[in-house]
Amino acid sequence: MKTYLLTSVALGALLFAGSAVAEDLKIGVLATLEGTYTVLGEDAMRGVEVALKEMPTVGGKTVKTVVASTDTTPESAVRAARKLVDQDGVTVIVGPLSGSEGIALRDFAKQNPNVTVVNGLSGAQEATMVDPAANFYRFNMDGAQWGAGLGKYVFESKGWKNVASVAEDYSFGYTNFMGFALGFCQAGGQISERQWVPLGTKDFSSIIAALPDDVDAIYVGLGGADAVNFLNQYQQAGGSAHLIGGTIMVDGTVLNAKGDAKKALIGTPSGGPQADDSTDPNWTKFVKAYQDAFPAEKRFPSPSLFATGYYNSTIATLKALDQVKGDISGDQAAFRDALAKMELDAPNGHFKLDANRQAIGTNFISEVTEGPDGNLMNKLVMTVPDVNQTLGLSEESFKKIGLPSRDAPECKTSY
Repeated sequence: MKTYLLTSVALGALLFAGSAVAEDLKIGVLATLEGTYTVLGEDAMRGVEVALKEMPTVGGKTVKTVVASTDTTPESAVRAARKLVDQDGVTVIVGPLSGSEGIALRDFAKQNPNVTVVNGLSGAQEATMVDPAANFYRFNMDGAQWGAGLGKYVFESKGWKNVASVAEDYSFGYTNFMGFALGFCQAGGQISERQWVPLGTKDFSSIIAALPDDVDAIYVGLGGADAVNFLNQYQQAGGSAHLIGGTIMVDGTVLNAKGDAKKALIGTPSGGPQADDSTDPNWTKFVKAYQDAFPAEKRFPSPSLFATGYYNSTIATLKALDQVKGDISGDQAAFRDALAKMELDAPNGHFKLDANRQAIGTNFISEVTEGPDGNLMNKLVMTVPDVNQTLGLSEESFKKIGLPSRDAPECKTSY
């Protein structure tokens, strides 16, 4: 596990002759900076830096961050969190990034009631829906919420009524697919085959060979290096089916990868927490701040959802800390109350938290297109407002579906 001390230039204490040094306030950050999702974690950290440049002090205290690296595994996330708490003395953590890491940090939060965890961007449904921790807050929607509206859109607007799927075999992969599948099946669609692959898969040849030919489209729920490897091999195999993108399949970390295989994604519909061509002033302001903060060769043309998500989580943390004048002593009751009541006007919409401290917000249905500069981007086609964690179903009906898994949800027209 790698550990870093990140202090933006904007955060340096300004020392004048004879003046006292301002007291620092230290928070921890967890990001996947090793393994399959390294590129995702690197852009997440850019989002953190943009937030810190915007709010370098809270309650008169200079903010500094200690960053600990994970590799998407729950074990690495817990080790990193323990290091931040036990060795670095941190009592506020922003993170983690990956789905199963989030479940592990929920449990870590329960075991460490003196620590407050503000989720970075992990999207496993279970992290907040099942036995939630009172000191774990999530200002991003979960993976199922990111799929809200996509299934109905491809059924009604694309006319795709029979699909197969290939997705990553872990909590977020199941959760993200669930959001698509519920809407698709309720609209009348059929899912003929589901394939699940381990994170870090390099050889997709057997998976691609097994994909059925008699479907209208293939849902692909892969991210990072897995997504790029799949696209390269799919094109080499002569694949030409319509694709439906899981949220991280069409994120900027994939759309801006080297090589031409990504062009196979042009026209691919997907659902997720942002759209690159949004005209919302909060979005355009954030994009400019992101672009201004880093040289062009050290960032993406536009922030990925990981940069946006970590920016949101960090800025929510900083705003709550500012409300309590940076006081996180004792049981942090005032700080946690500020987090729970916060309504965030973020670059990608308005967020508020439900009783489980889980975000309710807007989902964006988009299609991959080539922008004026030649770069691929997600073009907005529709929005789905006020998406809650049960996707509009009653809590009782949603719980009957079961937690997302390889087999759940069943494909039914009514739940």
